[in-house]
Amino acid sequence: MWNIEWQQVVTLAGKEFRDRMRNRWVLAVALVFTVFSLVITYFGGAQQGQVGLRSIEFTIASLVSLVIYLIPLIALLLGFDAIVGERERGSLDLLLALPITRLELLLGKYLGLAAALTLSTVGGFALDAVLLFRQFGAAGLYHYGGFVLSSVLLGLVFLSLAVLLSVVTRERTRASGLAIALWFGFVLVFDLLMLGLLVASGGEFGGAALAYVLLLNPTDIFRILNIFSLDQMRTLYGLTSIVPPVLASPWLMGSAMLVWIALPLTLASWRFRP
Repeated sequence: MWNIEWQQVVTLAGKEFRDRMRNRWVLAVALVFTVFSLVITYFGGAQQGQVGLRSIEFTIASLVSLVIYLIPLIALLLGFDAIVGERERGSLDLLLALPITRLELLLGKYLGLAAALTLSTVGGFALDAVLLFRQFGAAGLYHYGGFVLSSVLLGLVFLSLAVLLSVVTRERTRASGLAIALWFGFVLVFDLLMLGLLVASGGEFGGAALAYVLLLNPTDIFRILNIFSLDQMRTLYGLTSIVPPVLASPWLMGSAMLVWIALPLTLASWRFRP
């Protein structure tokens, strides 16, 4: 349906990625993830009177909150000016005057930013992986590898949303404000609203459908994907009474994340105008 010259897309993505490497963005984010992940790994159980590596399950459970708060914010700040920034600088018309289509420009921008975000995320969690390997062996890294992969997917979801915001807005200040509002909405307000409705209705709100409402929030999909797959954590967090077994499939939750990546990009492609 779309005639895409992938060589053009790769060239644009490479330029975007090199720009992020040149301004040390990848290194800075990787260092932030490394420091926070190590602190949380060692001191995540301090409230229970324990420090140090406890288990893969508790390590992942401790890191889930870090990812939910940091990665969406970083992804939104990374991508909110991908298009609107070019428009304000007056370079968008120049780029579109080249033999590329709007879709190729959009994909090139997104893939370059996605590569930078992925590298910084994986690099930030790499030292933790080394420590966990030394403590628990290769078998202990199975769940941790899935956690890192799902963290990358969560970042790509919010990067996709950021690119959509960048397309539909005409000013960088407005795009940045909407990006912060989107972060508050998904990371803080959505779950508080669900909890408030549950409490106000005496637990009757939503019923069995409540778990499926959580699919409207990619951060909740990420939480289910990482907590529900761990038996010890699932019981501890009480998810057995909230999340039905049909949503316990990592493949289903992973597919839901992919839909969250593709849908905003599709809308951005549809709305993209010079």
